[in-house]
Amino acid sequence: MTRTNSPVVYGTEDILFSLCNSVTKVLDVATQSQIRFSGMVQRITRTCLKPDIGCFVLFDGGFSGLVVINFSAQAAMELYECYLLSMGMDRDGLATCHTADEVSNVMGELMNQIVGDFTGKIGRELQTHITQNQPKMLALNKQVMLSVDTNLDAPEARRVTFYTARNNIFYLELAMDRTEFIKLYDFEHEEAADPDQLIEQANRSTAPASPTPSGNDDNEDLLRSLGM
Repeated sequence: MTRTNSPVVYGTEDILFSLCNSVTKVLDVATQSQIRFSGMVQRITRTCLKPDIGCFVLFDGGFSGLVVINFSAQAAMELYECYLLSMGMDRDGLATCHTADEVSNVMGELMNQIVGDFTGKIGRELQTHITQNQPKMLALNKQVMLSVDTNLDAPEARRVTFYTARNNIFYLELAMDRTEFIKLYDFEHEEAADPDQLIEQANRSTAPASPTPSGNDDNEDLLRSLGM
């Protein structure tokens, strides 16, 4: 392997952009609607949980940090309803208030999928490894400041605005170590595994073998030779 002539550097904004793409990818599929995010990012001094629903996940490994998503009640209910309706749930059986436990559980599940997709991409694209804890979801009626319980030597924090299909707003906040990834040599990014293809391959490998001839023809010839 040879070193690249002009090393490529990945910094905080590149990692943030990858996280934003994970948010839109997961929510687009889960809700069968279009989620988009602002082309502008805010530098902020600290992250915090805000009303109406706040969710956070800590990650650690190659670098440490915190992901926070603050949903308005309208955004949370839209995502919750679209997600369950897309799975065939009856609208009459859905929660009607964002403070319901079912809403928090669904939003926590979506958050887990988002960060899981993000950590997978980090492993493939930056060739490092990070792990996450279980998302924590809180329904809030007043602003709560969140202290990051992780070792950040030189923390950086960013905020990005997201819009749902009905133009309801939620905010993503990322706090992480100030870090850079410098590409030393060219390598091929591993593609994410397609679950459908994996299932198809597994089914092919376990498919029953075609039956072998049972030898009935030989038996019949023998019986005929004996006059039976």
